[in-house]
Amino acid sequence: MSKVQRRSRAWFGRADKNGFIHRSWMKNQGFPDHLFDGRPVIGIANTYSELTPCNAHFKELVEWVKRGVYEAGGFPLEFPVFSNGESNLRPTSMLYRNLAAMTVEEAIRGNPIDGVVLCTGCDKTTPALLMGAASCDVPAIVLSGGPMLAGNYKGQPIGSGTDLFRFAEAVKAGTMTLAEFLEAESCMSRSAGHCMTMGTASTMNALAEAMGLSLPGSAAVPAVDARRRVNAYLTGMRAVGLVEEDMRISKILTRAAFENAIRTCAALGGSTNAVIHLIAIAGRLGVPLTLEDWDELGRGVPTLVDLKPSGRFLAEDLFYAGGLPAVLRRLSEHGLLHDHALTVNGKTIGENVKNAPCWNDEVIRPWDRPVVAEGGIVVLRGNLAPDGAVLKPSAASPHLLRHTGRAVVFETIEHYRARIEDPALEVDENSVLVLKNCGPKGYPGMAEVGNMGLPPKLLKRGITDMVRISDARMSGTAYGTVVLHVAPEAAVGGPLALVRDGDRIALDVPARRLELHVPEEELARRRAMWTPPPPAMHSGYWKLFHDHVLQADRGCDFDFLLGCRGAAVPRDSH
Repeated sequence: MSKVQRRSRAWFGRADKNGFIHRSWMKNQGFPDHLFDGRPVIGIANTYSELTPCNAHFKELVEWVKRGVYEAGGFPLEFPVFSNGESNLRPTSMLYRNLAAMTVEEAIRGNPIDGVVLCTGCDKTTPALLMGAASCDVPAIVLSGGPMLAGNYKGQPIGSGTDLFRFAEAVKAGTMTLAEFLEAESCMSRSAGHCMTMGTASTMNALAEAMGLSLPGSAAVPAVDARRRVNAYLTGMRAVGLVEEDMRISKILTRAAFENAIRTCAALGGSTNAVIHLIAIAGRLGVPLTLEDWDELGRGVPTLVDLKPSGRFLAEDLFYAGGLPAVLRRLSEHGLLHDHALTVNGKTIGENVKNAPCWNDEVIRPWDRPVVAEGGIVVLRGNLAPDGAVLKPSAASPHLLRHTGRAVVFETIEHYRARIEDPALEVDENSVLVLKNCGPKGYPGMAEVGNMGLPPKLLKRGITDMVRISDARMSGTAYGTVVLHVAPEAAVGGPLALVRDGDRIALDVPARRLELHVPEEELARRRAMWTPPPPAMHSGYWKLFHDHVLQADRGCDFDFLLGCRGAAVPRDSH
């Protein structure tokens, strides 16, 4: 018997009225006496939902987790958490990331749980579960659901999100019929799993592995591959060991782990959403992490993984090429990985990847033949974004990385939709599209609308990219020269709120600058005339979100959730 003091003993280890209550009611599910003998209780935080298609297969996958827990001598208990799926939840799943994190934290804190398996997959489920577990600082291990199989349309591979955006633009340009567009629908999402491009889901689950929170090689295993079930089984087994060793999440999620994740994101060509999520997770542990860390640590890291939207291939190809361990080995060999960082299998990240093979140098490129020589996430500052904005160079057009143009302004996403297709819109390929009031408070929830589609009249001329600026986010599956997360946002009176049609805006990515060329006197006059938009709702969760959400540069968490509160045993209720 381990000497680690288990939380669950405060429920199940008592020979009094309360112990009777806790054990007796659990026994109505058929659990025998010996499961309450002091073995580790492993909570399984399940984000299964038929409304979250990416995670719908967890109903079956968690049964393999339970087998692994039982084999290792633990007691598995599955519990549901709010499932914030990307494809159906409106107005945006990001609005509910913090709510999902709160449900995880309070479920762990209030129940007899010694350690937890975090079942992640769809975009926001991964950071939400990590945030909730980090706040409790219990032993935790991540099981991602894995990516879908590659899509295929007319004999060509297609990727979720990335090719959808491409097809939608082609319809507007008149180069694809509506019938062809709808035909591709069933060809894209053809198996269980999350997006098979390097979108936010693939990015965040890969970064969970890079930070040491999942078993080596697990992030890229396709959802329907038998090895995903094996991974679930082994994850359940290892969860028990983490409790026995008192390997709490704070021992793994150190500053070194976050630095490894940032550099891994650069090598993957990962989603800009990772910036917000990692800052939020670090905030729950008190680990210092800022926008500047993203820029500084990402510099000099090439994008090695040739996956859409930055490249050609899909997640299935990444798995066959060697998965994340092969990528991490290349970072390690060039001194860009903290090899000493601890992982959930009890070994260091360096030990895990030192002999990792790469089976395809086209999918995982050699260091001297990268997809993009300078990957990472660029952080821009200037009078238009005093608290920062981000851009993903690997998804941008090189000729637009230094650009000055005339602003075409949309006050809201509804204004954009009503105006963008107007043939009389004064816009050309040199214009800069500016979208306001889509940030954390403004939307609310900071929706993925930053990659604005181009005006149809320009698409028909063959224009495929323009500089776009907003306080919104962008899908990790999207592409283009898009400046995102402008902070402060327009809804709180940031400089973005003051931009008007015709203003000159200068983007200089090499210099990390974003400037609005309007005299300060004129900006002061506009600022005096500005009034904040009313909140979208005056009660309920939306009001809580509006009143307490932090800006993008601070991770969009709630101000009252920063810091680790620990998983102390709650007071008796009987």
